[in-house]
Amino acid sequence: MKHTWAKTLSAVVILAAMSIGATVGAETVDTRIGKLDFELGVPTKESVVKLYDELDFQRACQLYLWSLPAVNSTQAKLYAAVVCGSQGGDCAVFEGYHNLSGTLTPNVVTPYISGDLDLAKSGPMVVEVPAGLLAGSAMDFWQRPLTDFGVLGPDKGKGGKYLFVGPGQEVPKADNTVVLRSPTFGVLFFYRALDTDPAKAEAVKKGVRLYPWSRRENPPETRYLTPDPAKITAIPAMPRGMDYWKRLAAFIQSEPVEDRDRFFVAMLRPLGIEKGKLFQPDERQAKILTEAAFVGEAMAKANDFDKRFAGTHYRPDSHWEYVILADPAQDLKGYSQIDERAAWFYEDIFLTSAMISKTPGFGQAYLGAYHDKDGHAFDGGQSYHLHVPPNPPAQQFWSVTLYDIDTRGLVQNKEQIADRNPRQPGLVKNADGSVDLYFAPAAPKGFEHNWIPTTPGRSWFAWFRLYAPLEPYFDKTWPLPDIEKVK
Repeated sequence: MKHTWAKTLSAVVILAAMSIGATVGAETVDTRIGKLDFELGVPTKESVVKLYDELDFQRACQLYLWSLPAVNSTQAKLYAAVVCGSQGGDCAVFEGYHNLSGTLTPNVVTPYISGDLDLAKSGPMVVEVPAGLLAGSAMDFWQRPLTDFGVLGPDKGKGGKYLFVGPGQEVPKADNTVVLRSPTFGVLFFYRALDTDPAKAEAVKKGVRLYPWSRRENPPETRYLTPDPAKITAIPAMPRGMDYWKRLAAFIQSEPVEDRDRFFVAMLRPLGIEKGKLFQPDERQAKILTEAAFVGEAMAKANDFDKRFAGTHYRPDSHWEYVILADPAQDLKGYSQIDERAAWFYEDIFLTSAMISKTPGFGQAYLGAYHDKDGHAFDGGQSYHLHVPPNPPAQQFWSVTLYDIDTRGLVQNKEQIADRNPRQPGLVKNADGSVDLYFAPAAPKGFEHNWIPTTPGRSWFAWFRLYAPLEPYFDKTWPLPDIEKVK
């Protein structure tokens, strides 16, 4: 401790001497970014170059974390266009292991129907939702909720019309319609067919209608598109390297700048991203941005998989963590969240109030495991066991899904299995109703239906979902043991 304080004091003394006495001649100071040379207290030309490179690199790393929800939205729009041929106002239907493999942390149990609205192109848009919809939502391109649909939305599950209006657009007079102004021209929407009755679920799956307000008298048919199987892996769910900055540049060009983001947008300018100008980075900028995309993602991984927020763990006796620690609104009293939202949007897309429901019997709950009982990352070449105690507190159902660390998508295996839940036939239950699950390269004998295959050389993490969570989850009286490595 004394040695550390001595080094700190020495550095402070040197810097103080340099700032006060500008006549001391040449000085060299060793810092965390290397040696900096000064002449009469002024950085030399070589040090100026180093300092500007470091300044832009540090800013780029922080810009990566700040922009995650916006880049996530922009990539999702591009992904649907490439994989499904979707355009603004279409619905893309993702269902089953293969079709969901290219998306971020999906649940394999139920179909996802999603899409985007381009209000700059279409003008105000109508979204009609059918009766019987249990869960759905719309959000702007920063992924701040605009409204829920269905049971937790204004229509209360009875069906209804929602009208989305973009920045600066005139708000039409619309009777019997929920009118919503979006802060961005881009709007994301999604919903799930959760009903246990297959006929009702199918009716909801393709029961939404989308059309421009200007065509309300004769609305066009809504297109429901499914992925081209050959294109599932044609584009990643989240971009890396220079592709990340290309998506951010596209977002900056297409959306208004909010007051809360003005400083961040200013930091982008020395890096070649500026509203009204083409993104054509020079060699220096490209080098900084490429490295910052890697380091920024490493920071995002630390921020996500080793959260340092208060109240991260579900219970003090386990490694299971709350996956969502961000407030859906993002902008809170006195500050706007950055780390909490970066943790979520690195791992997933879409954030709604229903996903952090505090009301027993409504919404969803998400717990994540990123380390085993001994605190180690999960090795796809090893065998692990999870004991799910009796009476999981879910009014609808629970599920466990494994995701690849690198892609945050479903673990890939020839069996095409990434999930286990009580809706699946053959799941072996113990006499008390508890369930033993196994995550390993090979199935344990007699528990083939309780097994999720993993791949040697790939790391994974797990989500435990509760649909319509009940009181024992909220008061934490229901324990969820750690995932243990099989000795």
